[in-house]
Amino acid sequence: MASLDGKVILVTGASRGLGRATALACAEAGAELIITARTLAGLEELDDEITAIGGQATIVEMDALDYQAAPRLASAIQQRWGKLDGFVANAGQLGQLAPLPHIEADVFERTLNVNLTAIWYQISAFDALLRAAPAARSVLVSSSVAHGSRAFWGAYAISKAALEAMGRTWAAESEQTNMRINMLDPGAMATAMRASAFPGEDQATLPTTKDVAPLIVEMLNPDFDQHGALISARDWRETNKG
Repeated sequence: MASLDGKVILVTGASRGLGRATALACAEAGAELIITARTLAGLEELDDEITAIGGQATIVEMDALDYQAAPRLASAIQQRWGKLDGFVANAGQLGQLAPLPHIEADVFERTLNVNLTAIWYQISAFDALLRAAPAARSVLVSSSVAHGSRAFWGAYAISKAALEAMGRTWAAESEQTNMRINMLDPGAMATAMRASAFPGEDQATLPTTKDVAPLIVEMLNPDFDQHGALISARDWRETNKG
């Protein structure tokens, strides 16, 4: 696994699923973590696991829809570390699987706000801290539903397609910096979100979040030089078989 020794990495949506696995993998790679989520109990459990493997984490209870939380967190990071070496925008929600005209208005708006607008606020707040690091790396977690046409996935697909467009724009605007910004398609994983979308699926047949987390660690490493790309976890696993 790539080394993240001495790096300060922020992971949103860290209390469960891919965020939790990513935070643990980053800690194992030597990073100091800032872990955020709405669920304090989940963050405390994760913090205990990170401590148990010799890592260090700072817990930040944060609702993605509290848009002023990101600037407050950025100010605290500036005062304590003066930079941010890595940012994993993982927090998201599935929303409602239904025909577009039948999606409840408040659910549609919330899905876009959590999966897109909140991340814009985070980018706005953390950009200067990332630029202050010698070789910052950012990973925006997307989904394969952002591509093609999939019925009933409207709000989620729209939010992820827009997220990728935002990531490409941010990357284009950062070409002359030491930052590298990429999107990740983690593919199918055994998660609670996946189970809610596919209740009859046997999750034992799916990759786990622990299978994907090492790729995110690699994408956060200063040696990772791709920029503005969409990285497929499935393709990465195929390339790294054996």
